[in-house]
Order: sequence, then structure tokens, then C-alpha cells
Amino acid sequence: MVQPVAGAVAPQPVIIPAIPVREVLPWALFGGLLMLLAIYFVGAEQGATALFHGAMVHEFVHDGRHLLGFPCH
Repeated sequence: MVQPVAGAVAPQPVIIPAIPVREVLPWALFGGLLMLLAIYFVGAEQGATALFHGAMVHEFVHDGRHLLGFPCH
């Protein structure tokens, strides 16, 4: 049997605060919108669906496009 050490403090349980969904939901929607915008620019920003004229956005995300498996040429 293990004897307690004199002066030792018993461990206290960790209390994790609950975060209400109404506080998380706006941030989750904002993050989802940013993710959709990023997927658009990496996956579809070229040719007929381009929002910006020229190939600048395509060249900027070119390596990420290949890394994520989107064909581009």
C-alpha cells in the first residue's frame, strides 16, 4: 500500500466549460465561407468561370491546385 506524502495536494478534476452553439455558429459559418472561397479559387478560378481577368490567380494557386488533385492543364 502506498502512503500519501505529507503536504501533498489531492488532484482536482478539470472542469471544461460548455460553449453555447449560438456563440460558435457565426464563427463556423464564417470559416465555412472562407473554405468555400478557397476551394473556388484553387479549383475553379480559370477560364469561363473566372472572376478576375488574366492568369494571375491561376498562377498563384497553381501548386496548391496540383497538391489537392485538381487538374488544370
